[in-house]
Amino acid sequence: MEETEALRNILNRIYGKDKGLEAFNRILQVIEKYSVKDKDPSGYFSEDDVVLITYGDSLKKNGEPPLQTLHEFSKKYLSGVVSTIHILPFNPFSSDDGFSVIDFYSVNTELGTWDDIESLGNDFKLMFDLVLNHMSSENIWFKKFLNEEEGFKDFAIVVDPSIDLSEVTRPRSLPLLTEYKKTSGKTVHVWTTFSADQIDINYESLDVLEKMTDVLLEYTKYGAKIIRLDAIAYLWKQIGTNCIHLNETHDIVKCFRKIFDIAAPDVMILTETNVPHNENISYFGNGHDEAQMVYNFTLPPLLFYSFIKEDTTFLSNWAKGLQLESDENTFFNFTASHDGIGVRPLEGILPAEEIDKLIKVVNENEGNVSYKRNPDGSDSPYELNITYIDALLDKKNNFDNYHTSRFLASQAIAMSLPGVPAVYVHSILGSRNWTEGVEQTKRARTINRAKLDFKDIISQLQDPLSFRSRVFFPYIEMIKTRKEQSAFHPNALFEVLDINKKVFAIKRYSKDQNIYALTNISSDIITFSLPDSNDDKIKDLISGKEFSTKNIQLNPYEYLWLS
Repeated sequence: MEETEALRNILNRIYGKDKGLEAFNRILQVIEKYSVKDKDPSGYFSEDDVVLITYGDSLKKNGEPPLQTLHEFSKKYLSGVVSTIHILPFNPFSSDDGFSVIDFYSVNTELGTWDDIESLGNDFKLMFDLVLNHMSSENIWFKKFLNEEEGFKDFAIVVDPSIDLSEVTRPRSLPLLTEYKKTSGKTVHVWTTFSADQIDINYESLDVLEKMTDVLLEYTKYGAKIIRLDAIAYLWKQIGTNCIHLNETHDIVKCFRKIFDIAAPDVMILTETNVPHNENISYFGNGHDEAQMVYNFTLPPLLFYSFIKEDTTFLSNWAKGLQLESDENTFFNFTASHDGIGVRPLEGILPAEEIDKLIKVVNENEGNVSYKRNPDGSDSPYELNITYIDALLDKKNNFDNYHTSRFLASQAIAMSLPGVPAVYVHSILGSRNWTEGVEQTKRARTINRAKLDFKDIISQLQDPLSFRSRVFFPYIEMIKTRKEQSAFHPNALFEVLDINKKVFAIKRYSKDQNIYALTNISSDIITFSLPDSNDDKIKDLISGKEFSTKNIQLNPYEYLWLS
C-alpha cells in the first residue's frame, strides 16, 4: 500500500533503518486498534466552514457540567452559524489553563465527560488539541520517568546544565532547564520550553512516538475532525541548533499526516506555530504531505496595526501573497484566541518602531505585553495580551462611538480572506478585558480567558442596547451571509485591489460568483469607483442595498460585500 510505504520511509528518515522499522511496526499495531474511516468525497474545506474557539468552561451555569452548557448555548445560538467547535484542552491539567496535561486520555471531570463531548459532536464537527510538545509534571508518564520504569526511561529530555543552549529559540523568558529529582535520588535537569510544570516530551524515544500516536487516534474515535498540533515548532531538540522547525519536526508532522491518510483520512491537521509568515507556511510541506491548515498568525497583529494607522498598505501587500499551490491546504484565519496577539509574525513586515506603536496602544487600553528571551540574553516583545475588541478601542475619546463598528469591520476583513475563518468565543460575545482575572491569577493571558455566567450572557444578549448584543447579532448575520457564498470558499480565487489606503479591498471569485469585499478601516467617509467591474449596479450581500460601481461611498468602518 502506497501510504504505508510512505510512512515507513518517513520513519526511516527520522530514526534510521533499524529503529525506523521498529517504529513502523509499532505504529501499524496502534493503527490496527482503530477502525479505518472513509474520506469525505467533498474535500477538506467548504464555504460552510466556520470554527468557534472556546474553552470547555467559557460559559458556566450552576449545577451543570460546563460542556453541557456550551452545547446548550451553541445549539440555541450557533446552529447554522459555526460548523465546528474547537474545545481547547479539556484534559485534567495542573497549570496554563489546560496546556499542562496530566492525562491525555481523560476529560477533566470539572468540565464533563466523553459522553458530553460526543453529544456536542452530534450537532457540530469537533476540533481537539494534541498538546504534543510537553506534559504536566504531574502526568503519570513523567512520574514513571522519575521512577525509571521500563518504557518511560527516555520520556523526558535530560541535559547537562553546563552545555551552552543560548542558540535555542525561546518563546518565554523563563529558564530552559528545570531541576527534578528521580526516585533513586539522582538529580536531573530536564528540558522545559514553556514552564517548569511543562516537561518537554522526547520524540527520540519510540515509546513516546507509539503512545502519542495512540492518543492521536483515540481523539478521532471521539469525533475529532481537526487536530491542532500545539507548539509543534519546538518538538524536536538537537543541541547545537536553534531547536525550532528542525527537519525531524516536519517529519513528525508528515508521519502523523500519513497515519491519518491510512486510518482517518477525513481528519485534518492544523499546526500552531506563532512565528513569521514564511516559517509558518512551511508546515504545508509540499501541499500534500503535512498540515492541511496553518494558523494565519500574521493576520491578527497586522490587521490591528492597519486599524491603528488607518492604512491598509502593509496589510494589502501581505495579503497578495496568500496564494497556495494545493487545494488540500488553506489558512486558519483568526484575530483572537485564548492566547494574545503574537508579535513575531510581524518580523520582516513592520519595522520595530511601528511595533512599538502597537505596544503603546495596548498599554493605553489596559492590556499587557509578554516577552521572550533572545540568544544574547535580552528580552523582546512576544505577545500582546488584550482582548481583540479592546485592542481596537480608541482611548483618545472618552466615549468611542465607533468601538463596535471598528471591531466588526476587522472581523469582516478576516471573513473575506482566503481560508477558514475561526471565531473566538469572547470576540463573538463582545467580551472586554478581564483585568480582574489578571489580578487573581497574576498571568497576563488571563485577560482574554474570562469565565462567563450563562444567565448573565443570555440576559445581555436579550438587551439590544448592551455592548454584547451590539457585537453578537451583527457578527452572526455576517457569518450567515458568508456561508452562503461560493466565492468565499476557502480555496476560491482572489485578488487584492489597491483602491484607497483606507480601504481594504479584495475580490473573491468562483465559477459562478464574484464578490468585492470592501472595508473602510478609518473614521473618514471614503468615495471611490470599482476599477474592473463590468456592471453599473451591484448589490451588497449583507444589507441588500444596491450601489453604483462608479460611485461607492463607505462610511466610517463600513464594510460591503458587493456581488
